[in-house]
Amino acid sequence: MISTSSVELRAGARLLLADVSIRINHGDRIGLVGRNGAGKSTFAKVLAGETLPAGGQVLRTGTIGYLPQDPRTGDEESTVLNRILSVRGLDTIAERMRGLEEKMGSSSGDELEKILERYSRAEEEFQSAGGYSATSDAEAIATNLGLPEKIFTQRLTELSGGQRRRVELARILFSNAQTLLLDEPTNHLDADSIIWLRDFLSKYSGGLVIISHDVKLIETVVNRIFYLDANRNVIDVYNMGWRNYLLAREQDEHRRKKERAIAEKRAEILQKQGEKMRAKASKAKAAQSMFKRAEKIISATEAERVKDKVAKLRFPSPAPCGKTPLTAAELSKSYGSTEVFTDVDLAIDKGSRVVILGLNGAGKTTLLRMLAGELEPDTGAVAPGHGLRLGYYAQEHESLNYEETVLANMLKARVDISEGEARNVLGTFLFSGDDVFKPVKVLSGGERTRLALAQLVVSAANVLLLDEPTNNLDPASREEILGALREYQGAIVLVTHDEGAVSALAPERVLLLPDGDEDLWRDDYYDLITLE
Repeated sequence: MISTSSVELRAGARLLLADVSIRINHGDRIGLVGRNGAGKSTFAKVLAGETLPAGGQVLRTGTIGYLPQDPRTGDEESTVLNRILSVRGLDTIAERMRGLEEKMGSSSGDELEKILERYSRAEEEFQSAGGYSATSDAEAIATNLGLPEKIFTQRLTELSGGQRRRVELARILFSNAQTLLLDEPTNHLDADSIIWLRDFLSKYSGGLVIISHDVKLIETVVNRIFYLDANRNVIDVYNMGWRNYLLAREQDEHRRKKERAIAEKRAEILQKQGEKMRAKASKAKAAQSMFKRAEKIISATEAERVKDKVAKLRFPSPAPCGKTPLTAAELSKSYGSTEVFTDVDLAIDKGSRVVILGLNGAGKTTLLRMLAGELEPDTGAVAPGHGLRLGYYAQEHESLNYEETVLANMLKARVDISEGEARNVLGTFLFSGDDVFKPVKVLSGGERTRLALAQLVVSAANVLLLDEPTNNLDPASREEILGALREYQGAIVLVTHDEGAVSALAPERVLLLPDGDEDLWRDDYYDLITLE
């Protein structure tokens, strides 16, 4: 159980939430919703105990499993299976047992007896924590989240960003925590994994809080909605499912609008009476009383909800370039003994549209990083053509310096950009005032996405490499991205699980990984997008 009392949340000097008192009970399945930047991820961190609120108290009982948007934590040299098992401490017990097994082979007499006793105690501890059946459960969860058995013994450093996130999700689901806090759990999941996750969470008996832009997940799983109103700095609680919430919220907005109109009319009448009375000295005190009553009526009425602002996104007019600004030949990459892909060839012509498809772990992000010059291939080469200007959007926002401010990151997007131009562009992406001085590390996933896209806007790139550009975005911001994809005149190479993004791109060609086969786009390839 988690409860808050008069919690206040701030991002620097900016108020996000004020006087929030809520309770998350056993059996509650809560959808935490609101526009990008409203404070959803920050509030989840506060609930999890990862950060402190600006004011108020948070009380927690029982165990908590927390999946942040960027979950790259823990020992990077650990194997996949050990990382999942570690949430219950099973990895260290198993390692201890393996060490004792090795000593048994070289021991005898009294020493062997002592080792056997220690092994027996370790095995008993292992069994009490779930033991061998728990390992089977962990493997089943990982497999259902699209992690193949062959990678269970791989180190975390060898995994793609999508695989790494799924390991952390598997770990949290395996934890058996009494309350789960999941921030965008469907990111990087294929269609089958999302369906399995919906079913798993629908049956989950503990407390559950989900932040997700996957409407189907929210609609299927949750039985309560916490709406973060960024304009009123409050959380509205709706004790109902998603569809009923949408109707109730619309009714609430209509009620607020009507009550506000009535209050403003009454206040206007009082103010007019006060103006008339103020002209006479004998009635000045009464006039002042009228003004105060008018102010009280307005202040006691809930404000109408202001329409959420949406970042205005248009990709840059591409700089002039040659017929084929980017080519790659005979690219291959392996991580340790694991071969990702071999002999991949690709030519990006001026203004062309290419989508890269493949199962998770097939090397889609790896290939984009090679094309962007962020990663060296084991064999082959990437060759820039005449006038090439690359713009690279990384799915994990690796292009951003998390220790520097929003403005500092923007000033590095282009050599000749002035601070005034940078701030103007940031303003269109909803970074205004002191927001530009916030360090990137405190931004939400959606805000980081907006910043990375803002960098592209000033780049004048003629080839855009886009890796999951619609992740972490609310529906309105996602539509802005799709509109920008449709209108952009330069070349685009796209990696995405979002069918809508591929439709907006209207691709001419598809590259299939890990085989590296290239084909003209056909609509039946849409079936592969959600299977990735």
